[in-house]
Amino acid sequence: MLIGCHLSAAAGFRGLARDAVAVGANVFQFFTRNPQGGAAKPIDPADVADFLATARERSFGPILAHAPYTLNACSAKPDTRRFAREVFADDLARMENVPGNLYNFHPGSHVGQGVEAGIALVADTLDAVLRPEQSTTVLLETMSGKGSEVGGRFEELREILDRARLGGRMGVCLDTCHVWDAGYDLAGDLDGVLREFDRVVGIDRLRAVHLNDSKNPLGSRKDRHARIGEGFIGLEALVRVVNHPLLRDLPFYLETPQDSLDGWAAEIALLKSRRTA
Repeated sequence: MLIGCHLSAAAGFRGLARDAVAVGANVFQFFTRNPQGGAAKPIDPADVADFLATARERSFGPILAHAPYTLNACSAKPDTRRFAREVFADDLARMENVPGNLYNFHPGSHVGQGVEAGIALVADTLDAVLRPEQSTTVLLETMSGKGSEVGGRFEELREILDRARLGGRMGVCLDTCHVWDAGYDLAGDLDGVLREFDRVVGIDRLRAVHLNDSKNPLGSRKDRHARIGEGFIGLEALVRVVNHPLLRDLPFYLETPQDSLDGWAAEIALLKSRRTA
C-alpha cells in the first residue's frame, strides 16, 4: 500500500525522508515553496542525493510536489497569470532533480470570466510550461467548485487535458474531500463516481488520491478537510476508497488537519490495518 501525508519541506529532502519514515509512510506530498507564494530555496545536490538513496532503500513510491495556492493559471489579471507561468516553469525545472515524480496544481479561479475562458487560460499556461522531455507528470486536482473555481466537474478537467498540447502526458489527482463537496457521492455510490470519472476523463488518467474526510455535507462546495473518520464522508467510505480495485494501487496522500506528525502516523496505521489482502 502506497500511503503518506503532507510534510514540511523546511528541512529539505533529508527532512522529508526522515519524517516520512517516522510516520510509517512510503510516499509523501510537500509544497515546492511557501504555499502563499514566494521564492523557493536553492537546490542542495547533497541533500537530493541523500534523499534519493533513502528513497531507494525504503522503496518509496512517487513523491507529490504541490504548487503554491497563489498559482492561478486562469486569473483575470495578466500579472497573476505571468506569475503562475514563472512559478510553474521553475517548479518543473527543479523537479527534474528528483526525476519521475508528480507535480499537482489547482486549475485556479476564473474570477468572473466564465468557466470556458478559465479552461482556455489554464490550457494556455500548460502549453507555455510543459516540455516533451520532462520526466515529471503534471496532475490536475479535482476541486470542490467553490466560488469561481475551475475543476469542480470532471468534464472541466477533461476539457483542459484535451486542449493542452501535451495533455496526453498529464494526469489527475482525485481529492476525496473536494469531489464530495462538489457533489460526487463517494460514500453512497463509489462505484458510480468512478464509472463517471472513467466515462468522462478515463480511469487510466487517475494517478494519485488526496485522502481526506470533509467537514461539510455532500455538495456543499466549501472545501474544508477533516481527519479520517471525523467528517461527513466517514471512515468506512474512505476504507472502501483505499481498497477499491480501481484505486488500491495508486498512491494515497493525506491532507488532513493535524497538530503533529503523530496524528498522521495514527491515520496511516489505521488505514494500513483496514487494508484488505
